[in-house]
Formats: sequence, C-alpha cells, structure tokens
Amino acid sequence: MDDGVDGERWGARSTKQTHMNLHASVAVLQGCCDKIIGDDTVYYYHDMIVEMIKWGYQEGKTLFGFGYDFRQSNRLSETLDRFSKKLESVYTASGGKKINLITHSMGGLLVKCFISLHSDTFEKYVKSWIAIAAPFQGAPGYITTSLLNGMSFVEGWESRFFISKWCMQQLLLECPSIYELLANPNFQWKDIPLLQIWRENLDNSGKKSALLESYEPEEAIMMIKEALSSNEIIADGMHIPVPLNLDILNWAKETYDLLCSTKLPESVKFYNIYGIDYDTPHTVCYGSEQHPVSSLSSLLYAQGKYVYVDGDGSVPAESAKADGFNAVARVGVAADHRGIVCSRRVFRIVQHWLHAGEPDPFYDPLSDYVILPTLYEIEKHREKHGDVTSVAEDWEIISPNDGKTLRPGELPPMVSTLTTSREGKEGALEEAQATVVVHPEKKGRQHVQVRAVGVSHGG
Repeated sequence: MDDGVDGERWGARSTKQTHMNLHASVAVLQGCCDKIIGDDTVYYYHDMIVEMIKWGYQEGKTLFGFGYDFRQSNRLSETLDRFSKKLESVYTASGGKKINLITHSMGGLLVKCFISLHSDTFEKYVKSWIAIAAPFQGAPGYITTSLLNGMSFVEGWESRFFISKWCMQQLLLECPSIYELLANPNFQWKDIPLLQIWRENLDNSGKKSALLESYEPEEAIMMIKEALSSNEIIADGMHIPVPLNLDILNWAKETYDLLCSTKLPESVKFYNIYGIDYDTPHTVCYGSEQHPVSSLSSLLYAQGKYVYVDGDGSVPAESAKADGFNAVARVGVAADHRGIVCSRRVFRIVQHWLHAGEPDPFYDPLSDYVILPTLYEIEKHREKHGDVTSVAEDWEIISPNDGKTLRPGELPPMVSTLTTSREGKEGALEEAQATVVVHPEKKGRQHVQVRAVGVSHGG
C-alpha cells in the first residue's frame, strides 16, 4: 500500500519533553504519492524517524504516531475525538509533560480544526507545534484539475498497476478533504489562483472567435459545478450521475470559516516550515486561442495547462506561509512536498527548535548558517604553545545573505577565509580563523564545509 493510503504518523518525546509527529496522507496532491507498491520512496518518513532515534527518541516509548482516514473532512468529529484521546494518553504516559507536535501537509489542517473546536484540550496537552508544508489556504492548481479531470499518481507502465485517472476523478468527487483543499475564497491572495477558459464565441454573423475568461476562486467553483452537472458513470448499463457534491462543498465552506477564525492558545509556541524553489501549479487554463472550449462539459476531457508559482510543487508557498498565527518563526526550505520530510536542513531546524539530542547552540534556522562563536565560547584544550580549539561542521545547503533569490544549484563555488586577532590579558595574543568551502555537487545541491580554529598564545 502506498504512503498516501496508510495514514500513519510518527512523533517523539524525550525525558524532558513529549514529541508527536502527525502527518496526513496526501494522496489528493499529485507528486505526493506517485510511486507504486514496493518502491522505497513509500517510506519517505523513514529518514526522519531514524534521525529522531539518533536524538534519543524511542518508538513506542518516546516516539508516537496517529493515523486517520485522509479522505474524510479535517473536522470530522470521530477523528478529532480519537486525536483528543491520543493526546491525553501520550500526556499521561509522559508523566504529565506537555507534547510537541510536528505535522506534515494536511495534518496541519486537522490540527488547526482541532484547535478551533477543542482549544482547551489542545492548550492542556500541547507545548509547541511545528507545521511542515501545510496547505493552510489550499492547493488550488492540482485540486481544480483533480475535480475536473481526476489524478494520476503514477505515469508510464506503472499506471497499469494503479487506479485509472478517470476512476480517481469519480472517487475524489466524494472526498471531503479534496473540497477543503480548494483555494480558500476568504483569503486575500497576493497571486490570485484562477480558472481560465478559452471560450468559443460567435458574433452576429456567425463568425467564430476565442475569448479568454478568468474566474477567481469563488467564481471558479461555480464553473466547476456547471462543468460537472452532466458528469456520469455507466455501470451495468446504468447511468449514474456524479456531479459536484454540493453538500460536501457547503461543508467545506464551513471548514474555511472555521480555519479562518482559529486562535492559537498563547501558551503554545508555533513554528512553520514550508517548501520553496519548486514550480507549483496555481492557475489552470483550459483550451487555447486556436482551439477554444465550446462547452463547459468538455472540460472533463480537456488537458489543463498550469501557470506556476513558487512552492513545494504541490502547495504554493503563499498558502503554506499563511497560517494565521503569531508564529515564533517561519522558514522556507528548498524542497518538494514529499522530500521536505527527508531534508537534512529540516532535521537541523526541528532538532534546534526541540532542543533535542545535541543541537548546535549557534545554529540559525532562518538562514541555515552557524554563527561562529568567539574564542571564549569554545571549549579549549591545551597544547605546548597555547590553548587550541576547533570546530568542523558540514551542510548541504547554505543560504545567500545578499537579498537575491537564488536556488541552491545557482550558488557559485567559493572559498572564503576570515581571520581575526586581539590582545588579551597580560599581553596574550588571541587569534581565530574560519574557512568556508562550498563544493558544487550534482542534482542542484551545494556541499558546504565550515572549519574554524582559535589559538591563544601566552604573553
């Protein structure tokens, strides 16, 4: 079974803190569950689990999970009740220590709904919450085409082992979670997601032309409704209507309102990690000037073309950043929607925020830099000619600080050395040197080495 169906979540707690990592199945987002049975990428949480075990967490003792049916609404009472009981049991097992949550993708929406409906319970049991790649305002591009055209989780020969795109369209029309991932019409978008349609137009003389029509989120839903009004499947000679489910749509609108009004308890710290540097579908266009659409029902058999924005390939960065909370920090990481939970930088950030294992006290999650400390902040050891200390660390990505927007693969190779010295007490000479070496590597990644050394000479 692929990772979009198992619904498992993982998390951890230590002797000083409880940590629960909640991730929602994201089969509704293309690019999140695009492998067949047996592919090692279905275990895309494995790296995070292994990393957390290195920090001292133990599965079943200091590492916990919570699974639920990703197809259902994020405010389904049965799911929220189970989640409440899970929080209570982990809190009790930890000896009354509050829990730190980590959510991935749609798990962020579930937790936000839980906060709105069970704020007292959340405040009682939760210390902090780290949301990763959460579609707080929706994932417009993929969801629009999923409702109209279905979704292919796999391509090529692998598709023979999976459900067809057309059958998936029929299933998604009955999934409440899909409707809750439509673009939030209440949100003030900077880049407004549109449904664009090249429509066939006839003048009074009968001459054909093409007219491009653009619809904002609320109007787009009405166009989708009309396009699906005659949608049907044929089974055993029976014609079964499969229109847009208006009851689920109305339920989703109530979920939008709920999410917009959610207030985070003041005692809970909130952190947000979102994906950047990947082209992410946002606006969808059907037809063309040369081949306009004659009727809305033909959209079901058309191939939409995307207009992309920055994001993780599934969730636009604008949506993921717009959590609506007073966040302690928000950090953009160059990673796709699935890969972000395997990112070494994300591991460093999470470890730093949780104070887990042995995090570097000088690490800055916002820039992914380590701020080199002064000589006095490094533990020294004595050699014949003075006190010597050194630091060595490796990173895969280093962020530019010149204000430019660059992808990791665009950063130039470089070697930089910084040396400083000062006269200490009683004439002692204190020197510190740091060297940064950036090695270009394949797949658009940079490998970074930082070496620092400090020397103190007696007077």
